[in-house]
Amino acid sequence: MSLDYAKLGLKAGLEIHQQLATGHKLYCCCPPMDRDAKDSNFEFFRYLRARESELGEVDRAAAEQAMARKKFLYKTYDTTCLVENDEEPPRPLNPQALDVALKASLMLNMMPVDEVFTMRKIVVDGSNTTGFQRTCFVSSGGFLETASGRVGVDTLCLEEDAASKVETKGDTVTYSLDRLGIPLIEIATAPDIHTPAQAREVALYIGTLLRSLSEVKRGLGTIRQDVNVSIARGARVEIKGVQTLDLVEQAVESEALRQVNLLEIRDELLSRGARVDGEVFDITDVLKDTASKVAKKALSSGGVALAVRLPGFRGLVGKEIQPGRRLGSEFSDRAKRAAGVGGIFHIDELPNYGITQAEVDAVVQKLGLGPQDAFVMVADTKEKSGRAMDAVKIRAAEALKGIPEETRGALPTGSTEYMRPLPGRARMYPETDVPSVDVTPAHLEKLRGELPETLPEKKARLMKEYGLNEELAGGVAYSAQSYGFEDVAKACGNPTLVARTMLGTTVELRREGVPVENLTEDQYKQLFKYVSESRIAKEAIPQVLAEMARGAPIDEAVTKLGLGGVDEADIRKIIKEIVVSRKDFVREKGEASQGGLMGPVMAKLRGKADGKLISRILKEEIQAELKK
Repeated sequence: MSLDYAKLGLKAGLEIHQQLATGHKLYCCCPPMDRDAKDSNFEFFRYLRARESELGEVDRAAAEQAMARKKFLYKTYDTTCLVENDEEPPRPLNPQALDVALKASLMLNMMPVDEVFTMRKIVVDGSNTTGFQRTCFVSSGGFLETASGRVGVDTLCLEEDAASKVETKGDTVTYSLDRLGIPLIEIATAPDIHTPAQAREVALYIGTLLRSLSEVKRGLGTIRQDVNVSIARGARVEIKGVQTLDLVEQAVESEALRQVNLLEIRDELLSRGARVDGEVFDITDVLKDTASKVAKKALSSGGVALAVRLPGFRGLVGKEIQPGRRLGSEFSDRAKRAAGVGGIFHIDELPNYGITQAEVDAVVQKLGLGPQDAFVMVADTKEKSGRAMDAVKIRAAEALKGIPEETRGALPTGSTEYMRPLPGRARMYPETDVPSVDVTPAHLEKLRGELPETLPEKKARLMKEYGLNEELAGGVAYSAQSYGFEDVAKACGNPTLVARTMLGTTVELRREGVPVENLTEDQYKQLFKYVSESRIAKEAIPQVLAEMARGAPIDEAVTKLGLGGVDEADIRKIIKEIVVSRKDFVREKGEASQGGLMGPVMAKLRGKADGKLISRILKEEIQAELKK
């Protein structure tokens, strides 16, 4: 469906979350290291509950999350401490992280606060051992310019990252505490974005600006986007975990489409006089002999099958609202979140999944359904089934009103799934264990003088100063190798070779399993010094780099690979022997024989001499043979 976004009144805003590469975490001295859960040396578990804030209110998102009654298992390491475990008070705010946040604020034309206070943001999904996330409001009132006009930047916060989810098994969710507490900048734009393409443009702009700062992390998972979307007759929906720029655009498109379709469903439901019945029916007897594996497993374990009646909903529960998603999918999401059930069945998708038409007819008869009436059913324990049906009734009632405000999770397809209601004002309250930090005009002026050049500016400078073409200059400027390139290029005197090695050769080696992340700036300098002194040929760079990445000093790598000690006289002797041994081929092909002989020659000399030198000597030896 092609949508007219201006006519729909589309509004979108972004929240960009960027991890920082500081020396330690935000509220403790632990290093911000990624760990494998298999390396955990201790684990503990918690149950989290929603509690009243200091305002005496319970946040609605936290209350719903707590209903699921999950057990949270946490894995710790020798690089985490009691602060992450919530067994010790937090340390003062990391000053390096605050400086990075202030620099980002200045680059986004924002006004920093005079004093930074740490707040607690209630989160009971298990991603924080405390049941809250610590966050600081740093600045507001900024803007950026896009091709489609100015976009406001409302707030910039500095906060601790959440624990990373390892797995979910039944009612137990396992988290790793290696990521918990890593400093994170959260930048929220105003709802000034009016097309999916503009959303992508703004995400790229902010991501590029942040990567201009040397103190930000790079790589998969270090930057995440959340998107807030609404249309004129709809409601604000937050989409979390949008990992790529293309997905930002897809998420805005998909959410606009979802809201349009949900409004059409709402209008049709109202025209039919649809309603949601309060009664929940026990249909266990109907399914006592069912062939459905899901229902049979639940009932054989002492569970029950329950159903709710939805007058006027038939044909609409199964209507697609996003690619691969239906209204019934939203019912299922709510049931899963509220009760932890595996899913639900509804009349628009049956008979299926082992449930027969006879069983469907029996349910219809038991519930007294008319031709336009639907039912939704679930099979699980009595408690879970009851909570699941209550959640379905709530979502069905919302379908009669329009679009519920909620937080949704991004799916790889660009569609979304329900996570929780939007949080309210009761979510935030002061953190009393961390002192505030003053931000003085003098300190801001000092930071203003330390602002880095932007990546587009750096690209232009690299082209001018180092003679790189546009592609290489852009690749270096926007890559993680950006900060080491210039020193290495100055040391070796061949910027183009350095750029091609850092951008291309290392990528190819990484694909082959070589740990190129171990290579240091000094090792690159050693490598190119050997090349500039003709101690190894350019062609040997991949082999030598691989050995160095695995821990070998460069002299050992060269010796091991047999690359040292070949002078021009030795090269000529080897090439002459090959030409003479194939003199018949040379006389038949003439100078065109060079192409056919290059393979045998390189088999002997690859990496031991410069390719141009080899080619020149081979040509000379062919000419000498032809003169005989």
